[in-house]
Amino acid sequence: MNFIEENFNKEVYYTGLRCRECSRTYPAEALYFCDFCFGPLEVVYDYEAIAGKVTKQSIAAGPQSMWRYRDLLPVASGSLIDLGAGFTPLVKADRLGAELGLKQLWIKDDTVNPSGSFKDRVVSVSLTKARELGFKVVACASTGNLANSVAAHAARAGMECYIFIPNDLEEAKVVTTAVYGANLIAVEGTYDDVNRLCAELTSERPSWAFVNVNIRPYYAEGSKTLAFEVAEQLGWRLPDHVVVPIASGSQLTKIHKGFEELVNVKLVEPHPVRISGAQAVGCAPVANAFSDQSDYIHPVKPSTIAKSLAIGNPADGIYALDVVRKSGGSCLAVTDTEIVEGIRLLAATTGIFAETAGGVTIATLDKLVSQGVVRPEENVVVMVTGNGLKTIEALAPYVGPTFNIPPTLEAFEAAVTEG
Repeated sequence: MNFIEENFNKEVYYTGLRCRECSRTYPAEALYFCDFCFGPLEVVYDYEAIAGKVTKQSIAAGPQSMWRYRDLLPVASGSLIDLGAGFTPLVKADRLGAELGLKQLWIKDDTVNPSGSFKDRVVSVSLTKARELGFKVVACASTGNLANSVAAHAARAGMECYIFIPNDLEEAKVVTTAVYGANLIAVEGTYDDVNRLCAELTSERPSWAFVNVNIRPYYAEGSKTLAFEVAEQLGWRLPDHVVVPIASGSQLTKIHKGFEELVNVKLVEPHPVRISGAQAVGCAPVANAFSDQSDYIHPVKPSTIAKSLAIGNPADGIYALDVVRKSGGSCLAVTDTEIVEGIRLLAATTGIFAETAGGVTIATLDKLVSQGVVRPEENVVVMVTGNGLKTIEALAPYVGPTFNIPPTLEAFEAAVTEG
């Protein structure tokens, strides 16, 4: 069987697409920009109808995955392309919290998703929608995690697949994409070069579903499930502060949208959620704009070990910046050295091994606390979005055996004593 069939009610609550700039509306088709002002499109829902139908009990009766929130996602088909993503642990990080001076710190651990990152959420939605719209071929531009996930989901569904990546991607991410049998194209250049090529191919090959181009409005909605799960796992309460890594900026904006939707459909009480963004110094266009108090995102050429966040011209950067400001959060950047220390600190205090993006969020959280932006009494959630086994190269120079000894008891005792 190429997909998982769930016995969901087939009634849907999305009503179409709307321009995020001029608010013009469009049908729920493979459209991604407004033909009037060229603004990006997003999915619109009938929240009143959802509030009249969806309850905490009906959600709890759903699958132990992101698809328990299907009524708040833009798919009509009951046939899901699903590897079981979502409903990942929300870990109470008491030791890390004590280290940083926080009383209520939680880690949303998306390292345990099927392909090892939060991208399984957005891909499950986008490929399900792509097949629903009649596409047979799927494709994407990726810094690695999306490549892994699209290849895996396409393999499950039996869909032809083309993956475009920068040619300097981490070896683990290349191998864990190629193993699924996708057509893997390494492009000489940065992610932004890869993304431009895919934008051109979208017009040249309209029969292909590029998940982060012409299917992007649906793809992005998958990130909302992080917000839904956090609220449910906190006992249907909203946190005070959330720290989110920024690549394209889409995840941050959709987490914000997810919290707002829960209020709109009366599943949680209104509560202000401050959202802060995290970037690497070597690719920090949003953090730079925040620091400069600018309303413009100036593209940069990425140079950082956090390759999954290395998007120099983020599509949703300006919207992420707006959410950060309006919510009362902040946006900071951290060095590669701080990223490595963030990875090690998270692992040593929680047992969670994150890729470099996770090191970015933890290191940024440390700075936010030291600057007084994140307050000791706040209920804080940090998004850790990818598994550390994908970015071993970043850690290899810094970790290794504590001792190297001959196979004798005397050698062990001497090493431990001297150590």
